Amino acid sequence: MQPTLIKALRRQPTGFTPIWIMRQAGRYLPSYRAVRQKYSFHEMVYTPDVAAEVTLQPVEQIGVDAAILFSDILVVPEALGMRLQFVEGKGPVFEEPIRRPEQVDILPFSQAAERLQPVYDAVRIIRSELGGRVPLIGFAGAPWTLAAYMIEGQGSKEFRHARAFLYAEPVVLHRLLQGLTEAIVDYLRRQVEAGAQALQIFDSWAGYLTPDQFRLFALPYLRKIAEELSDLPVPVIVFARGAAHALAELSRIGADALSIDWQTDLQWARTVTGGRVSLQGNLDPIALYAPKDVLKREVERVLQKYGAAPGHVFNLGHGILPDAPVDHVKALVDFVHELSPKYHGFETVDA
Repeated sequence: MQPTLIKALRRQPTGFTPIWIMRQAGRYLPSYRAVRQKYSFHEMVYTPDVAAEVTLQPVEQIGVDAAILFSDILVVPEALGMRLQFVEGKGPVFEEPIRRPEQVDILPFSQAAERLQPVYDAVRIIRSELGGRVPLIGFAGAPWTLAAYMIEGQGSKEFRHARAFLYAEPVVLHRLLQGLTEAIVDYLRRQVEAGAQALQIFDSWAGYLTPDQFRLFALPYLRKIAEELSDLPVPVIVFARGAAHALAELSRIGADALSIDWQTDLQWARTVTGGRVSLQGNLDPIALYAPKDVLKREVERVLQKYGAAPGHVFNLGHGILPDAPVDHVKALVDFVHELSPKYHGFETVDA
């Protein structure tokens, strides 16, 4: 029997709306913090048993309908030889950001995926430990988002260096994006071979591009990834944060689902995507801090926005914050399971 999440991602009828939460394996859980006291973040990502342990925590404690691999989108640039440090208060920082064309030309794109064996080992352990309870989602960063990090050197409010590189070296940027696309496809295929049952592509910094830039430097590479993965027996989700302007185009690239950020009206997203894809989301992460009766109303509002038809996966409109109250996160999952069945039992989908 197919898991409810997989059926929802394929726009098949389900008895309720499945829910998982971006960054659900993370600092809001005391059990995660206990593991973090023993290992650096880097060690957690690259130690398969530890990555598996924290991946399973929200499944066992929160009751979500999917596990998502505990890892980081920046493992791909690391596998390309870019040295990465996790600096307290700053997050991930590359020691030598890409600022010159010749730095792109020496990156070993075709070798990156084979250097990430610990990730695939973690996937195998997780699948075994899950025992079919819920499906496992694998993931990767999108080409533009990885390129932005690699050029900027770290997260940023402006991504000034990355955006300046776009204007100054567009041909070189395309070479970087093409190489990253190759590496990402290989990486995701290997995750599926190891046992991942769905895939999400995070284009977290899509919103830093103008609409025209998005169509030039992001959309073609997201389409290429979806096309290259189309022969795999797993659904593919694309999350292009801040790119609601391109939802209609994104719904035609070959992905099975689009994750919708919390700034976008879900009913409007369903209209513009025309039933071509499932939709995921899109509760405001800050709603988790509201009183539980308010949180319940917000859950109902999201469910109403999507309406009565297959193809909805409940999620936040971005990642859960580190200090989110655990009991409110549990309540969120319970509310979705309690309130969503009345929106199901309908066999029709949008044309």
